[in-house]
Amino acid sequence: MPLDFSRYRVLTFDCYGTLIDWESGILGFFRPLLGRHGKALSDDEILFAYAELESEAESGEYMTYRNVLRSVVHAFGLRLDSPASPVEADALPASLPEWPPFSDTVEALKRLKTRFQLAIISNTDDDLFAETAKRLEVPFDFVITAQQVGSYKPSLNNFQRAIERIGLPATQVLHCAQSRFHDIAPARSLGLATVWVNRRAGKATPWGASVPSEARPDLEVPDLKTLAALAVP
Repeated sequence: MPLDFSRYRVLTFDCYGTLIDWESGILGFFRPLLGRHGKALSDDEILFAYAELESEAESGEYMTYRNVLRSVVHAFGLRLDSPASPVEADALPASLPEWPPFSDTVEALKRLKTRFQLAIISNTDDDLFAETAKRLEVPFDFVITAQQVGSYKPSLNNFQRAIERIGLPATQVLHCAQSRFHDIAPARSLGLATVWVNRRAGKATPWGASVPSEARPDLEVPDLKTLAALAVP
């Protein structure tokens, strides 16, 4: 059954991977880093390792996302028996604000903004998202970061705090995201309707830089342009 968009007042979004092309950002950082260390991995191997190491870092005691990213670089080096320097570790979070939006993101957000309030629920720090937000060009009505709530998705805390902040029943909120592990599964468990923005549609491997999950969304779309056309005809 098609999703009835008239039921929703707020669309919530994951940022990195859904609005921002984080896989290009990850690969753009790690390819040259590995090359400097004389290591060679395929793109899928890099993304798979990144997904594992980031999830491990986020599942322990809370630390800022800058430190999560630093820890990923250090763990990559240890895994490949080629330790990364502190300068190399610092370079990954420093690169995050330069990661580009997908080509359809900005126009789709502008179209969606004409009908809905928009919110971000992101595994990031406030200052890092503030820089990324400049590239998105659309003001968000609510921004909920991991730094604000002290936990990382897929923790239910991130979504519970977001619903509290938004101040509407969960039935009036629609969550849209690329990662079924970080977003679709926990959002659905709290009664939120979900849209899977399957940015890897048509690719040989479905997971990319996200941990595998079989969570089923209410709607699957290949990109944000398709979502905007359905939600704001």
